[in-house]
Amino acid sequence: MSDIRVLVVEDEPVASAAHAAYVGRIPGFSLAGTAPDGQSALRLLTELAAAGQPVELVLLDMNLPDLHGLDIARRMRAAGILADIIAITAVREVAIVRSAVAIGVVQYLIKPFTYATFADKLGSYRLFRQQLASPAAGAGRAGASQSDVDQAFASLRAPSELPLPKGLSGSTLDSVKEYLKQQPSAVSATEVMAALGMSRVTARRYLEYLADAGAATRAPRYGTPGRPENEYGWNRS
Repeated sequence: MSDIRVLVVEDEPVASAAHAAYVGRIPGFSLAGTAPDGQSALRLLTELAAAGQPVELVLLDMNLPDLHGLDIARRMRAAGILADIIAITAVREVAIVRSAVAIGVVQYLIKPFTYATFADKLGSYRLFRQQLASPAAGAGRAGASQSDVDQAFASLRAPSELPLPKGLSGSTLDSVKEYLKQQPSAVSATEVMAALGMSRVTARRYLEYLADAGAATRAPRYGTPGRPENEYGWNRS
């Protein structure tokens, strides 16, 4: 899969430079350009498409000097520009968020945010693209199955965005995530239990939650004595 071409649309020069630098640090993405306002963004999107270098992802500030981000998104769609959009904004109004989702914004980043949060969002988006493009998603049939589509869209939602089931805590979830990230290969609930000092049932609940959220992989472990169990690894795709 080739790099995903990204356009940063941000009117604050410091923020624009930071977001552009962030894009350059994340594997699988390349910076197509930056735009300080809506009109510049629409013009650049059109020019790049005409040059055979279409933008695939727009990191779009909602509050720009000339146009609101929602207006830019509408004009993109009206012009046949199908690049995905991640909204980057300080706007928290529920009505704006709902409108953004309705218009095709795939993710929402609330300012201020850290590089780690930014990287997680783009990583989830890249996984979404890879899962929908995977040969396995359509192998032997006309298109992706319901399971394929569900798994792809689940990858757009970071575990922190999903409501935690009763009995699970955010701090313990973070510990399990960090443990998985540090492991060179997949681990079982029993191994997480021993490493983090929790019951096997509790470890399995956290691992299943991460797998359902698309943050972890899940597969049966074969060739071990005793009852069969799954193994889990951090999804590095």
